[in-house]
Amino acid sequence: MAEQGAQVTLAIQPMGEVLDALEHAPIGALLVDASGVISWANAAGADLLGEPEPASLRHTLLDVRLGTSDAETLQQMLKVHFSVPDETRGSWMRPLTVVGADGAAIAVELTLASCPGAPAKALVFLSSLARLAVAEKRFAQIFDGLPLALIVVDARQRIVQANSALAEIFGHTQEEVVGQPLSMLLPDRYRETHGGHVRSYAAEPRSRMMGSGRDLTGLHRSGKEFPVEIALTRLENASQPLFMAIVSDISQRKRAESALQQTNAQLEEFTYVASHDLRSPLRGIGDLVSWIREDLAGDDGEESLPESVRHNFDRISLRISRCEQMIDDLLQYARAGVRDPHMDRIDPLELIEEAMGMALIPDSFEVEIDIVGGTLFAPRAPLSTSLRNLISNAVKHHGGRTGHIRIAMREEGRFSIFTVEDDGQGIAAGNEERIFKLFHRASPGTEGDGVGLAFTRRMINAHGGMITVEGRGKLGGASFRIHWPRILLREQDDD
Repeated sequence: MAEQGAQVTLAIQPMGEVLDALEHAPIGALLVDASGVISWANAAGADLLGEPEPASLRHTLLDVRLGTSDAETLQQMLKVHFSVPDETRGSWMRPLTVVGADGAAIAVELTLASCPGAPAKALVFLSSLARLAVAEKRFAQIFDGLPLALIVVDARQRIVQANSALAEIFGHTQEEVVGQPLSMLLPDRYRETHGGHVRSYAAEPRSRMMGSGRDLTGLHRSGKEFPVEIALTRLENASQPLFMAIVSDISQRKRAESALQQTNAQLEEFTYVASHDLRSPLRGIGDLVSWIREDLAGDDGEESLPESVRHNFDRISLRISRCEQMIDDLLQYARAGVRDPHMDRIDPLELIEEAMGMALIPDSFEVEIDIVGGTLFAPRAPLSTSLRNLISNAVKHHGGRTGHIRIAMREEGRFSIFTVEDDGQGIAAGNEERIFKLFHRASPGTEGDGVGLAFTRRMINAHGGMITVEGRGKLGGASFRIHWPRILLREQDDD
């Protein structure tokens, strides 16, 4: 017995008008009697059955175009259709295979419906399933071939389809998961509440991330849990609602985040311990040096000490002062890994002028400012500090008493790009990355402990930006570029 499908309805009008309307329809349409004899066909129907023109189909039996089993199905559909009063006849839909004039088998969806104004006739609609089959095959190939883990479940939370990537991350084969309840991939503690989440999503389906703000884990075949991210979407399907999820194993990301947090915590702990443990002996050394110096000078004062002795005492004091400054810089470097949550609306020109004022640029240096772009919304202090450090370095490592410094700003995508370049001695090839290492000094003859650029990069990276350098820029010297996020990403905003 054929299955009764969706109703196909036509407005009540003379049969001739109905056939005229179907003449150029994009799907095949045939007019048959209770025996299956075709009395009319449209161009699409003739083309589907491999005939050059609709007239070739007239006075032929439709069931001869079908295989034995499908022919019997069609005869049964016609028998049932014509055995009831015209006003109670419904429509019948069934997938069948027809044979074209060239002998090729064609998968079609056949719909049997009443013909208005002609109770002794019935309309047969033929829709080729070839394109649908090709589309389904392509979808299956894409679905299984994607490197993303994909799973399709029905409203009963049964796994309808899963690709090889999904099976792999859960330690199963595809055959083992298809047809099984979705709960097999969930830890026990999630199974009780998961059904409610699925029903809630089915009531208001929309593409979204699952479990936003919560840590989600999947259950591996071995019994171990692993962190996942899940994106949900609804699939259009005529028979029943289906839902597809993209599952991402984020174990590596979680390990990296944990390692970074641990490293930052250890670095901060180390610097604070080092600060406490090193400051006391340094101060003790400084006090001892002062006492020795006073004892040697006696009542006659320091003028009685030889010049070489006074010089060595000054060198010792200078080194103690530099060690204390290095401890302060280490503490500042550790704190630079924390993002400043305070946001300000910043005018680029005011920011650059502020950084220049703090950098103490000599009057013998010419400074060029070139800004193309509007205000940005960002933490003011770290950005100002980064620019100040680069401007100070442009003077300190220039190599000459006079020079030219250019400070520019451009907008590119979601970043504001600040450029600080000079016409100085530049950076030797191969040292572009090394200068950002902790305690590395770009110019050995200058003052400093080699923390400045490392601190600047750490601070910029902590705020979602990056810093790059050219050893020889357009002006001939070093050219630094800060990419500072003008528009924050959501994950940064949620931190």
